[in-house]
Amino acid sequence: MFEKFKTYFFMTTLVLAFIFIGKLIAGNTGMIIAFIAAVAMNFYAYYYSDQMILKHYDAIEVTPSEAPELYQIVRNLARKANLPMPKVYIIPDHVPNAFATGRDYEHAAVAVTEGILELLTPEEIEAVLAHELSHIKHYDMLIGTIAATIAGAISLISQFGYFFGGDRENRNPIVDIILMIVAPLAATIIQMAISRSREFEADRGAALITKHPEWLQSALSKLDNYARSGVIHNADPASAHLFIVNPLKALGGLQNLFSTHPSTQERIEHLEALKRELR
Repeated sequence: MFEKFKTYFFMTTLVLAFIFIGKLIAGNTGMIIAFIAAVAMNFYAYYYSDQMILKHYDAIEVTPSEAPELYQIVRNLARKANLPMPKVYIIPDHVPNAFATGRDYEHAAVAVTEGILELLTPEEIEAVLAHELSHIKHYDMLIGTIAATIAGAISLISQFGYFFGGDRENRNPIVDIILMIVAPLAATIIQMAISRSREFEADRGAALITKHPEWLQSALSKLDNYARSGVIHNADPASAHLFIVNPLKALGGLQNLFSTHPSTQERIEHLEALKRELR
C-alpha cells in the first residue's frame, strides 16, 4: 500500500511540476496550456504507447505453434497470477532482456529477446516472465510510461522556456536555474524513484508466483553480466525503464548514474530476504 501511495504521489508531483513550469514561462496562460498538454500526453500514452514500444524494438508477435515452450510458460504463469493471457512477442536481438507493456490486463503483452531464450534455463525464463506479469498485475507499465512521458516533456518545455521564454535580460536568474537545472533533474529523479520501487515489487511478485526466488536471482545475475557488454538495438532512455535490466548499462557514464533500475546486487539481496520469509 505504501509503495502505491509513493508511486501516485510522485506521478502527481510530476504533473504539478509540468504545470508549474508552464506558469513560469507564460503565467496563467502557460499553466492552462501545460495542464491541457499533460492531459493530452497521458491520453496518448494510455492508448498508443504499447504499440509504439513494440514497433520501436521490432517485436514480432508469436503464436503457440511458433513458440510452444515460451507460450506454455506464459500461459501457466498467467493462470497462477489470475491474469488473462497476454500477447507474446519475440524481439530479434541476441542481447538478453525482456519487458511488459500495455494499458490494462486485456491489452497486455510480454516481449523477450532471442538472446534471453538462448541464455537462460527454462526455470530462469519462468522467473523473468513472472516478473513481467507482476508488472502487468500492478499496472506498472502504464504508470512507468506516463511518468517517462511527463518527465521527458518537463525537460523539453524547460529548455524551450529557457531559450524562448520572454525577455531573458530582465528575467529573474532563479527562474533560469529552475528551467535549465532544477526542473529536468527533479523530473528525472522522480521518474527513477517510481521505476525503482516498481522493480523491487515486481521481483517480489515473481518470487511469490514461482515460489522460487533463487530462479530470479540467478537470472538477474546472468542478465546483469551480459548487459555490461551489449546494448539492444534502438535502446533509448525513454523506454529503458520497461526492461527487466537496464538495457543501457554497457554505455556507462551518466546512463548508469541516472538508471531507472536499482542495482542488481540490491535486487538479489531483497530476494534473499524473501527466501527466508518463504521458508
